[in-house]
Amino acid sequence: MRSKVGSVFFAYAAFALTFASNAADKKIVLLAGSPSHGPGDHEYRAGSLLFQKCLAGVPGVNVIVVSNDWPKDEAILEGADAIVMFCTGGGGHPAVGGNHLQTLDALMQKGCGFGTMHYGVEVEKDKGGAEFLRWQGGYFETFYSVNPTWEANFTNLPNHEITRGVKPFKIRDEWYYHMRFVDGMKGVTPILAAIPPDNTRGRPGMNDAHGGNPEVQKHNGEVETMVWAYERPDGGRGFGFTGAHFHKNWGDENFRKIGLNAILWLAKVEVPMNGVECMVTPGDLQQNLDPKGGTKPKPQANPAKIEPFVSPTLPAK
Repeated sequence: MRSKVGSVFFAYAAFALTFASNAADKKIVLLAGSPSHGPGDHEYRAGSLLFQKCLAGVPGVNVIVVSNDWPKDEAILEGADAIVMFCTGGGGHPAVGGNHLQTLDALMQKGCGFGTMHYGVEVEKDKGGAEFLRWQGGYFETFYSVNPTWEANFTNLPNHEITRGVKPFKIRDEWYYHMRFVDGMKGVTPILAAIPPDNTRGRPGMNDAHGGNPEVQKHNGEVETMVWAYERPDGGRGFGFTGAHFHKNWGDENFRKIGLNAILWLAKVEVPMNGVECMVTPGDLQQNLDPKGGTKPKPQANPAKIEPFVSPTLPAK
């Protein structure tokens, strides 16, 4: 009898310990935008599910992916340690729909980290701009920032958790730059910065919402920031990652590590000394692509339905 009681006790203790461990996991919510652009571009869902897969090997982390912009039930956001939006931006940004700015602001006041990727860094100045400055320290402002496609050569990397395990590299992408940052860039740390070709700033005299403007042309030959980290005055964290137009770029180890490391840092998870190690094959990059003209993605269950995809915490590799 004692043996049975002891067995039950230890089984219960093990369960309680596991439950407590899971309850203490850092909760990271990735909001993946609805299908956009052509095949292989703006693959918000495929990219987010790839991040989830790569972070599954990090102990103490629970990553949830919500497809198609915004969750049906906002309860999924409760208790989030970090929220990352990889989605369409501008006036159609999911963050500015309905009461979403208020929902996010309430989470930020509780210390939740906030980050955006590629088009997701852009919101309208008068609708989301002030909030993005508070939450992540900067954003793409039309008629001020630009979004050219060019090969950036990142030769100088700062000593920061996000750059752990990252070596200097160069890669072609639609690298937005000349972001609108908080005054004096207080709290902002440039993570990836380079000197863009002057012709990416638009033709002289041009004043376009995205393609060039007089302000950006004043800074020919100067270093610009494409990825940044932000330490908020309230103790929360933010980041902006302007690349990732091309889904294939996640196949580059250094490019990928910057993104994965940034997500962990955002949630205040210690980044491994050599960064997040994750093997990604060409086949992996073909998984979960949005159904678009010219692509033959693998069948998906309810592809248009908004559902969270939860990955259990797995032992570190």
